Amino acid sequence: MGMPSAAAVICAAGASMRMGGIKKEYQKLDSAGSLTVLGSAVCAFAAVQDVETIVIAVPENGEEIARKSLPPEYLTWKRPEILFVNGGSTRRASVFNALSLLLAYNPRYVLIHDGARPWISSSLIEKVIEAVKKHGAVIPLLPLTDTPKECDAPIEAQGGEPPDVFIKTHLKRVNTGTAQTPQGFRFPEILYAHEKAASLVNEEFTDDAEVWGRFCGPVAVIPGSPENRKITFPEDFVN
Repeated sequence: MGMPSAAAVICAAGASMRMGGIKKEYQKLDSAGSLTVLGSAVCAFAAVQDVETIVIAVPENGEEIARKSLPPEYLTWKRPEILFVNGGSTRRASVFNALSLLLAYNPRYVLIHDGARPWISSSLIEKVIEAVKKHGAVIPLLPLTDTPKECDAPIEAQGGEPPDVFIKTHLKRVNTGTAQTPQGFRFPEILYAHEKAASLVNEEFTDDAEVWGRFCGPVAVIPGSPENRKITFPEDFVN
C-alpha cells in the first residue's frame, strides 16, 4: 500500500466503570445534538487533511454498536477510511491491537486519542501533526493550576480508615502538567515500543508517551487546550 501522511487511533474499548457501566463514548453529547462522544472525536480527525485512516478500538465483538454510534455517512467516507479493531484487556493492549492493524497501511505518523475526549479541535490535531514531524514524538500538555505533590502510596482510600500516606516529593508546578491526547508518534517506532511493552508481563504504562519514553527516547510537548476535556463521570457531559 501507499505511504499516507498520518493515521489516527481512537480508543473506545473501556468499560466506563466510573460512568456506572454506561458506555460514555456512545452517548449523545447533549439532548439537542446529533453527535455522540465518539462521533464528535471522529469528526474532528476527519476534518484534518493529513489524516487518511482512523482505527477505532472497541470492546470485543462490539463493532456493530460502535458503528451505530456514528452517523451513517461516516462509514462510507473514502477519506479517511474508518476501521474497527477489538480492544484488549488494558488500554495499552487496545492501542497495540490498533497499531498492529495499521501496519498494513504503513503510515508515517500515528495520533493516539481517547475516545472520551469529544471536544478535541482540528486545530490542535494539526499542531500535534506539525510537531511530530519535527520531533518524532509529542503530546499536548496542560499547565497545572494547583501545586502537585508526589506521595509514597496511592492516595485514594478504598473505604474504611484513610491510609497512612505521606508526601514523597514536592513537585514544581511550573515544570509539571496534565497530559492530553492526541499523542503523536512516528509510526514504526511507536509500534516497536508497544511490541516491547507487550512483552513485559508484570508492567503497565499510564499512556503512550510513557511507552515511547521507555523504549525510544524523549517526548516533546506542545500547549494543550482547556476545552479538550475527558469525560469520566456523568457530570463531565456539561461543556
